[in-house]
Amino acid sequence: MFCGRLGNSVLAGYGMASATINITTAATGGGLALAADTLISQTFGGKNLHRVGMILQRSVLILLLFCLPCWALLINTQPLLLLLGQDPEVARIAQLYVVCYLPAVPAMFLHQLQVAYLQNQGVILPQMYAAIAANIANVLTNYILLNWLDLGLYGSAAANTISQLYICVFLYLYIRWKKLHVETWGGWSCDSLQEWDGYMKLAIPSTMMLCFEWWIYEVGGFLAGMLGELDLAAQHAVIMLAFINYMFPLGIQGAACVRVGNALGAGDTAGAIRTCKVSLICTAALAILQGLVLASTKTVIGFLFTSDGHIVVLVSKLLNVYCVLQFFDGLVCVSMGILLGSGQQKIAAVANFFGYYCIGLPLGTSLMFAAKLDVVGFWLGLLICVCVQSSFFIAVIFKLNWDRVTKEAVERAGKSQMSPVSTPHSLTARHGENGDEYMTMNLNDQDEEPHAEEKPAVLLSTAQLILRRGLTSLAALLILAAGIAVHLTVPLPEVSYALTANTTLDSNFTTPSSLIHSTSISI
Repeated sequence: MFCGRLGNSVLAGYGMASATINITTAATGGGLALAADTLISQTFGGKNLHRVGMILQRSVLILLLFCLPCWALLINTQPLLLLLGQDPEVARIAQLYVVCYLPAVPAMFLHQLQVAYLQNQGVILPQMYAAIAANIANVLTNYILLNWLDLGLYGSAAANTISQLYICVFLYLYIRWKKLHVETWGGWSCDSLQEWDGYMKLAIPSTMMLCFEWWIYEVGGFLAGMLGELDLAAQHAVIMLAFINYMFPLGIQGAACVRVGNALGAGDTAGAIRTCKVSLICTAALAILQGLVLASTKTVIGFLFTSDGHIVVLVSKLLNVYCVLQFFDGLVCVSMGILLGSGQQKIAAVANFFGYYCIGLPLGTSLMFAAKLDVVGFWLGLLICVCVQSSFFIAVIFKLNWDRVTKEAVERAGKSQMSPVSTPHSLTARHGENGDEYMTMNLNDQDEEPHAEEKPAVLLSTAQLILRRGLTSLAALLILAAGIAVHLTVPLPEVSYALTANTTLDSNFTTPSSLIHSTSISI
């Protein structure tokens, strides 16, 4: 909203930069981090607390290495966008935003891992505290840089980067302050270099699962750009509303992933199935309420993003479809959380590919262009897609071989055998009286039973570790070097727009350039 005050070209460049970061970095890195959700939730449920810290260390190393190929792509944003036929000035603005965002990429990944580390142990409130503090600091930073210092485009780009650093640093400081790490963090260890293959077996399908869903909305933005500026602006507004609306089922998704993973890691099959039922019912009830709120405000809510009456009317039409779509999309979201907690990401990845790209996208593009329904057609295609997907996911969840899934989870938790589940009891000790504590779980009290035996891991020798991890690091560095070489050698066109001389535009300045939406990060 702050950058929107700088003019349509700046808003378009911001949207394009956001889409670029989402496609190349946020979606892929976020997908890799999802493997930590599966492993930590199941390992914590199995009471193997030391292994939780090892999983976090392993995740940090892998995600920090992944920053290098991400940077290689991001520094070439402008030539990539020009290659795709985007407006030269919008591509230039997007490049500025993206380059400023480079230092925030590690912070974004580390924050995702911090959330996974705490959330999958049932520690919830610190994320909320850090998010509130970061949002307040972000608003103040934007106001100071854009209003007081009048830095225009450059101030907006800097504020977006600083905002991501805020939330990562705030959450880290809170963890250290409240000592939320003492039960699971034993310090850095060479053991974190082991078992990368097991992590990646979950991380790759997790990435595909997330990217297939995420990218379809980015594709929708590019398709809307082919219809004109009004359709593109309306698409952007609805996507932002959808992003806010999606936070509610996303919260249930996180809770479902945690509870299912904890239960499976402890060998509590019945508890995992019960969590599936409760989470899906809660999602359906909440989605009905959200749909009623959106339907009752659809004619005026567009004014939050623009004063153009034509765009507001188009937003209202799109919300007619989205009010129904969000119900099924919420069920899909929570179902993916259940499959994530149970380690069944491959099913979700395959379903998302066929659902979005074999049903949703072909139908959406046909309705957009052949049936001439414009951007409404794209959302109708997605509506049909999520209807099919939600039905498929629910059927799969209740047809799973849960005994086999439980056995796999127990093995991931680092145990070779578990005592049978008996009477319910709480899981771990509390960390304090202010809500910074482990959530109690209805799992068996194993203090009165024979302890589970550690499953012997197949470890690599020191020479093998040096060779394999060294080659992985070298490959990441070579990709970054190639990206830098392309950045330095590819010639770019000269831009002679008014924005070059004055980065603070009049809000009435218009441009036919594309405006692509942001679906995740607050860049």
